[in-house]
Amino acid sequence: MKAIKKTILLVAGVAASFCCEAQVKANDVTTPLHALKVDYPVPYGAPSVATVKAVLDRVHHYLDSVTPPQLVNRNTKAVITNLSAADTNSILKPGDFRLTSYEWGVTYSGMLLAGEATGDNRFTNYTRDRLHFLADAIPTFRALHKKFPTASNALRQPVSPHALDDAGAVAAAMVKTLRAGGHANLRPVIDSLVNYVYSKEYRLSDGTLARNRPQKNTIWLDDLYMGVPAIAQMGKLTGDAKYYDDAVKQVIQFSSRMFNKQNNLYMHGWVEEMKEHPQFHWARANGWALMAMIELLDVLPENHKGKKAVLQQLKSHIKGLVASQTGQGFWHQLIDKNDSYLETSATAIYAYCMARAINKGWIDGKAYAPATLLAWNAVTTKVTAVGQVEGTCVGTGMAFDPAFYYYRPTNVFAAHGYGPVILAGAEVISLLKNNVFEINDSSLQLKSSSQ
Repeated sequence: MKAIKKTILLVAGVAASFCCEAQVKANDVTTPLHALKVDYPVPYGAPSVATVKAVLDRVHHYLDSVTPPQLVNRNTKAVITNLSAADTNSILKPGDFRLTSYEWGVTYSGMLLAGEATGDNRFTNYTRDRLHFLADAIPTFRALHKKFPTASNALRQPVSPHALDDAGAVAAAMVKTLRAGGHANLRPVIDSLVNYVYSKEYRLSDGTLARNRPQKNTIWLDDLYMGVPAIAQMGKLTGDAKYYDDAVKQVIQFSSRMFNKQNNLYMHGWVEEMKEHPQFHWARANGWALMAMIELLDVLPENHKGKKAVLQQLKSHIKGLVASQTGQGFWHQLIDKNDSYLETSATAIYAYCMARAINKGWIDGKAYAPATLLAWNAVTTKVTAVGQVEGTCVGTGMAFDPAFYYYRPTNVFAAHGYGPVILAGAEVISLLKNNVFEINDSSLQLKSSSQ
């Protein structure tokens, strides 16, 4: 037994000597420690256009298969090919997502941008096929709604909108589609939806878009996106300055009430009669606000008196967001609460908006492109092999306590994740095409720009 112990001690001693020798060899004199491989939890560096396109292809393939643009009879399940045969038993063929929701308005815009960035008409056709289908069917279902106002209606949201969620994002996507050569029958639907947003949605006395839930005269940060892009796109479509003026006014008036200039983040909700507003910086709502400004700046005339103010607001917001990005590339569900979970849809929105702002020359690419690509790389880890997007917070109301936000579930069927991922990938492709990136002293750097 003593001999065995002696042998074990001898072996251990030899191993320790080898270990020490190895440690001596790998020191600051013998090894460039700054160049050692880093075990990043998400991919690091600039992706290739091909790898970004592969992610978009997976998401497109999934969505194309689970969002059929068809009508069926709810009882017999028979496909309705003749709109004259549609009645109150006619429904959209069930899929994983609703074709008329605001989340799908974002997805339609994303697919258009992906088609533009990649040259792949499958993305463009995804949007055209579905929006043309809806535009063809809406007159029939509007007539059914007038005749049977209390009956179920498959296209209730565009036929009889009750909130900005029913109208704004889809209207913006329809205007973009029409401007890109879409069918003329989109125009009556656009006019109806934008009329709701511009003229019928509830507003405060100063014209700020508002809701009467959960409290009377409540402003939801989300509504910057639910309203501004549609109004701004209508300005581009018609040339009428009143739409641009209203869109700029919304950004300025929301920001005056809800933007915290100390941390450059927005609170989620504001109530007119409250003197104190607990600030919860919900990530996706900050994304909606950021994207509303991006969409407005995309179409706002250079000589518009409000452009400078909107651009400065965008820059301040991006500065605050980048300061809160995590080492994994994501942002937290509550941006400034590091014990809240990492959320995918907001991260994708920020990646899109920052890439767009760099591509448009609104912010400095050398300063912000590395964070943008880190965000995109993080998002790709949440896109499954079949194209589903994980880690997206489900639909969320507005609250004044932290538990509400901390414990919102995530779900692959939360539609809010898909449009942002497509938008982000499309704009990152343009970012990669416009710039040359390098790893310099182990860090990602924008080396040169072709713009």
